[in-house]
Amino acid sequence: MNRRTTRTIAAVLSLSAALAISGCSSDSDAGDGKPELKVSGGYMPEPIDDKMAGAFMVIKNDSKAADKLTAVTSTISGDVTIHETKDQKMQQVQALDVPAKGELKLARGGDHIMFMGLKNKPKVGDKVTVELRFEKSDPVKVELDVKERTYQPQKTN
Repeated sequence: MNRRTTRTIAAVLSLSAALAISGCSSDSDAGDGKPELKVSGGYMPEPIDDKMAGAFMVIKNDSKAADKLTAVTSTISGDVTIHETKDQKMQQVQALDVPAKGELKLARGGDHIMFMGLKNKPKVGDKVTVELRFEKSDPVKVELDVKERTYQPQKTN
């Protein structure tokens, strides 16, 4: 083999090795093994009063590792809890699953976030910032749009 052929073969082998290595880590997990979660469609219907409010969103997990939503904090309330709805009954839970290669939908009539004792009453057009905390993933800050009380997000399938 001449020098040019040897360099070409070496370049092809290097490129093949790089592609193989990158293919092994393309599951959207962070380098530290934590799932990378994406939040979309976050909103809060305008509360009737300053006693309570709800929040809804979709938390998408494209990674191979499942995670759990374990806590939510916000400056609008010191009492923010996670609720599930089963058999038309709402109850507070310690965590909600965010499945691997799946999503956690927080929606009206289903699982959601509750804010009790609001420090101020947000109006339509305002934004409410929350921090979502997870079992494995890093915290995620989300800005919720305050929408009309009757707002229903568009369904996409």
